[in-house]
Amino acid sequence: MISIVTGGCGFIGSHIVDRLVELGHQVRVIDDLSAPENERFYYNQEFNSKVFYFKKDISKDDCNDIFYDADYVFHLAARSRIQPTIGAPNQCFEVNVIGTQRVLEWARLNSIKRLIYSGTSSLYGKQNLIPFNPNMPTDCLNPYSMSKWMGERICDLYNQLYSLPSIVLRYFNVYGPREPLKGEYAPVIGLFKRQSANNKVMTIVSPGTQRRDFTYIDDVVNANICAMNSSTLEIPHKIYNVGTGRNYSMYEIADMIGGKRVVIPSRKAEVKETLADISETTKDLGWNPKYKLEEKINEY
Repeated sequence: MISIVTGGCGFIGSHIVDRLVELGHQVRVIDDLSAPENERFYYNQEFNSKVFYFKKDISKDDCNDIFYDADYVFHLAARSRIQPTIGAPNQCFEVNVIGTQRVLEWARLNSIKRLIYSGTSSLYGKQNLIPFNPNMPTDCLNPYSMSKWMGERICDLYNQLYSLPSIVLRYFNVYGPREPLKGEYAPVIGLFKRQSANNKVMTIVSPGTQRRDFTYIDDVVNANICAMNSSTLEIPHKIYNVGTGRNYSMYEIADMIGGKRVVIPSRKAEVKETLADISETTKDLGWNPKYKLEEKINEY
């Protein structure tokens, strides 16, 4: 099998690359190494005979040749932090919308068997009641969630017009080894762990009682593999949640990590609570989360 992973040098993408190699795939990685939240990018030098890296920008560079004779595409390349996109939306839409359309077009031209699109739970917004399920209306509160939702719609369009099979996986707060640690907008678990390790105060965004459904990286990788293995005829295109069905407050996260904390002002586009309904994911893809936050948060 030949698989393509866009954004394959980042947090989630590099873990998917590792798993695909373990499964015997030849992997082609497309990454422009520009994600500002990453202090480093992950090249799998151990598997260099099975992984081929291409430094390209999906929104500008021609990548069609890379898709030749490939079987699956895992599309993760994106501008993926909410707060920075509020002040600078242009590149977010260029990469997340135009870039996604270009990836789907290359997949179509090369008769890819299935594309797995990494989506976001942030598009459920504030108007929906928990638990969130994929049939709920979207409530995009920022350029990031809007651009990722538009990417979903393009996946649907390519399935309807060109019969290109795709599955959308909406991730809920992914954490684990290689998570971004850089800057004040790093994902909260990585941010708190960095602050605590450096004997700094953990900065809890007000009010601190907001709750999130946290998903361990290995569970996210497993969901991608289940999506790849799903029957194309039975599921030509569908959206699934990837979460645990349990959530935690920011204060609870700080207590698990341990250390001093301070409450900082609230931010735009912050929602009160997220929680995933994963019943369809389990039924259709045979996927269930295996890891509990209390057991994993301090293991890496």
